[in-house]
Amino acid sequence: MSSIEDIEDDETGELSGGELGADVEARCSKCGDVWHVVVAKVGDQIVKVQCKQCGGYHRYKSPHGAPAEKKLPAASRPPREPRPPVKRFERPAIATDLSKPSRPYRANEQFEIGERIDHPSFGQGVVEISEYGKITVFFASGRRVLVQAKAAAGTGLARPKSLDHDHPPAGGKPVSEN
Repeated sequence: MSSIEDIEDDETGELSGGELGADVEARCSKCGDVWHVVVAKVGDQIVKVQCKQCGGYHRYKSPHGAPAEKKLPAASRPPREPRPPVKRFERPAIATDLSKPSRPYRANEQFEIGERIDHPSFGQGVVEISEYGKITVFFASGRRVLVQAKAAAGTGLARPKSLDHDHPPAGGKPVSEN
């Protein structure tokens, strides 16, 4: 086994030549002890040690406070290639007739393809698909499916029939009387 003086680098003060399993000085972040065993090296540099006091594994830290590797200053780094701009928004699938004014959106109104509408939450949009009871509208934030012609005549809600407990509907499970 070589002594500490044999494996210490004169310029940086870091240990570099210790063999695996050799005793070295290093600071333990858990218990503060300095005696460790070398467990991993990359080339001649010690990278991982095990504390003899607490048994913890950690990266090698010189007890002499050797500085960490420095990054290159921004001026000496090679410039990055500019990236092409990201296309953030799609285009509407339908051409809009800008001569017509936009209509405020109401769920009980009927809309046609190509109409501009003003929605209170999503803003101005263009109707792309018009189906029975719903429309697909292109807004700046994306496509939304909205209802249309909601309150048509005769399609409102009706009160359900009350259940007659003496004569249940056919097909029900028979109730056993115990």
